[in-house]
Amino acid sequence: MGKIITIANQKGGVGKTTTAINLAASLAVLERNTLIVDADPQANATSGIGFNPKEIESGIYECMINETDVRKSVLQSDIDYLSILPSHIDLVGAEVEMVDIDRREERMKEALAPIKDDYDFIIIDCSPSLGLITINGLTAADSVLIPVQCEYFALEGLGKLLNTIKIIQSRLNTNLEIEGILLTMYDVRLRLSNQVVQEVRTHFQSIAFDTIIPRNIKLSESPSYGEPVIAHDAESKGAISYLNLAREILCKNGVLK
Repeated sequence: MGKIITIANQKGGVGKTTTAINLAASLAVLERNTLIVDADPQANATSGIGFNPKEIESGIYECMINETDVRKSVLQSDIDYLSILPSHIDLVGAEVEMVDIDRREERMKEALAPIKDDYDFIIIDCSPSLGLITINGLTAADSVLIPVQCEYFALEGLGKLLNTIKIIQSRLNTNLEIEGILLTMYDVRLRLSNQVVQEVRTHFQSIAFDTIIPRNIKLSESPSYGEPVIAHDAESKGAISYLNLAREILCKNGVLK
């Protein structure tokens, strides 16, 4: 049975979509059958692996709102073992449309249930909010990965997110675990970056990943080519870091030793 990992943080610009794309691609390169679920109306994960969101006829929106068969919406990427359940702009209205739906927090879980066994990992990319779509992602997940930017305001809001996770654990998804806190956009030259790393290591030692994602130009430019960084430049620091993260997650889950 596949493991569903939701990537969430209500702060924008912390590397959620970058992590979703590149972690999923790294797992795929390690020959783990992997699905990205693009649960963000901006559809950056969709475009980031080479699909035009304007050309998407069926995606996560249709699966959640219209109960479309999820298998008809999944697209195979150019990378072996990597597929995507895409998104498009209609997802913006999903939260309003789900207001009067019974068990509205479980729509994504129900949509993904038929294909969970088809994948080793399902990676859900959420929007920068704690709205109903993100709550759906956390309710559907086995664990949550939290990217934290190595900058001044990085730890602001982390407490709020952890509190939201506790509420979901108590009310909607008792099996939800924290996969880990991932430090992103690290610049070894900046004292502030090192201070944030030290703060996270001190306060969240048991759940902070050993892997740290550096600032890297190849990571920044690869979405414009519609491909993960490992396909854009496999020898870049960004590609190597996400491959290390994938290996760390596989070890943590007992897949690698």
